[in-house]
Amino acid sequence: MAVQAVVAFWGLSLLLVLTPGADWAYVIGAGLAQRTVLPAVAGLLAGHLALTGAVAAGVAALVAGSPATLTVLTGVGAAYLIWLGLTGLARPAGTVPGTGAEAVPGTGAWLRQAAKGAGTSGLNPKALLLFLTLLPRFTDPSGAWPVGGQILLLGAVHVACCGVVYLAVGIGSRRLLAARPAWTRVVSRVSGGAMVAIGAGLLVGQLAL
Repeated sequence: MAVQAVVAFWGLSLLLVLTPGADWAYVIGAGLAQRTVLPAVAGLLAGHLALTGAVAAGVAALVAGSPATLTVLTGVGAAYLIWLGLTGLARPAGTVPGTGAEAVPGTGAWLRQAAKGAGTSGLNPKALLLFLTLLPRFTDPSGAWPVGGQILLLGAVHVACCGVVYLAVGIGSRRLLAARPAWTRVVSRVSGGAMVAIGAGLLVGQLAL
């Protein structure tokens, strides 16, 4: 696989990751409400890895080619984002939790945060279609690597970009708002509202087809 193709994809991937969306809204909310953003970010990355695997295996193409399946997936993903957003609106973070050793959450809490993150990215049908559209374009069918392997490599590059940006966003939101409880509530509500808006947009867009 040509290095130039990987570099070109990395540049495009970085631009896409830097664009705020459902992932940003979730990681900001986690940064404000949780004592660490690591489980949330790990979940988001797991969702992107799952989408990469689906594209590499050809599953995504089958889903995209089935209007009924795509409609169901869109409905599930949109409902999930709306639920997360409404939860954030109903229980906005008032203060940023401490970061001491005594404040580290248990394994169950970490798993719940990771599962929510995986659902946020992995159930987003727009992300699925984006992966399906972009990843194959940077592959070389005549290359030494199989196309599936090339897609997995590109997916790993994308996940690495996501990891760096999401950690920066989550940690940055915590540090900027740690001493500003009023702002914390506002940003928490904005993040929740953004997720509701994104989910509603998915539903409206699907119904308009």
